[in-house]
Amino acid sequence: MKTIIVPTDFSATAYNAARYALGLAQQMGTTRIVLYHAYELIVPIPDVPTSIPMVDPTELKTASLEGLERMKQDLLAELPEGTVLDYRADNALLAANIDTLSKEENADLIVMGTTGGSQLEEILIGSNTIDVVKHTTCPVLIVPSMATFKPVRKIVFACDFRKVGTHTPVYPLKRLLDVFGAELHVLNIDKEGKGLGKDTPQASLLLDSLLEGYHPKYHFVDDSNVVHGIMEFADKEQADLILTIPRKHGLFEGIFKRSRTAQLAFHTHIPLLSIHE
Repeated sequence: MKTIIVPTDFSATAYNAARYALGLAQQMGTTRIVLYHAYELIVPIPDVPTSIPMVDPTELKTASLEGLERMKQDLLAELPEGTVLDYRADNALLAANIDTLSKEENADLIVMGTTGGSQLEEILIGSNTIDVVKHTTCPVLIVPSMATFKPVRKIVFACDFRKVGTHTPVYPLKRLLDVFGAELHVLNIDKEGKGLGKDTPQASLLLDSLLEGYHPKYHFVDDSNVVHGIMEFADKEQADLILTIPRKHGLFEGIFKRSRTAQLAFHTHIPLLSIHE
C-alpha cells in the first residue's frame, strides 16, 4: 500500500481520520499520505445583489493550501518513519473529483472520517463520506469520530454468500488481506430468515476457493436488520475492521444507499472498509 489519500475539511473528525491513517500507514508500510482539500468556488447567480462580496479564486486556493500546511505541521510528529506527508487542493466537488484524484495520485486507499450525533451532523458531514464511497473505485476506509487507531488484527468480512461470484473484487480484497495479515471472519446475514447455513455447499466452496490461504472462519446469523446483525456480531468478536463489498443487487444492494450507510457508519466505533466490485 504505497499511497493513502485523506480528504479533509479541517474539522476535528478529519484530523482524527488523518491520525488513524498515520497509524495505518505504519502497519501497512505506506510510503506516502496525501492530505486533500476540495474547495468549490461558488459561481455567481444572476439577479443576486451586487453588494454581496465575490470570492477571489486565488485567495480561496491560498487559504486552502495554508490550512493544509497547518494540518501537515500538526501531524508531522506522528508521521511514521519512511512515510512522506504531502497535500493537494483543487477547485472541485469532492465526490465528483475523487476517482480522478485517486488515479492521478496512484492511491491504494482513501481514508475519511465520519461523525455520530445529530441528524444534521449526519447530513452535513456524512453525505460527503457516503458520496465518496459511491463515486470512486478506490477502496474507502470510513473512520468514526471516536475511533482511535490500533493495529488491525481481526477483520469481519460481511458478505452475501449467495452473491459471491465473478464480480467479487478478488485482487484488491486479497491485497488488503495480505497487507493486514489479520484473522478473517466471514459473516453472512440472512435477513429473510431462510436458514442459510453450513449445508450450503456451493456458496462455501466458492468462498473457500476465493479465500484459499487466508483460513477464514465462517459465521451465519439470522437478522432482519442487516446493519444490526453486522454491528452486533462485530462488537461481540471485538473486530478491528468491518469489510464490505457494496453491490448493485442482492442482500447488500441497499447498504450503501445514504440511509443505510449513515446508519452503519454513524453508530459504530469500528472502522468500515468498502471495496467496490
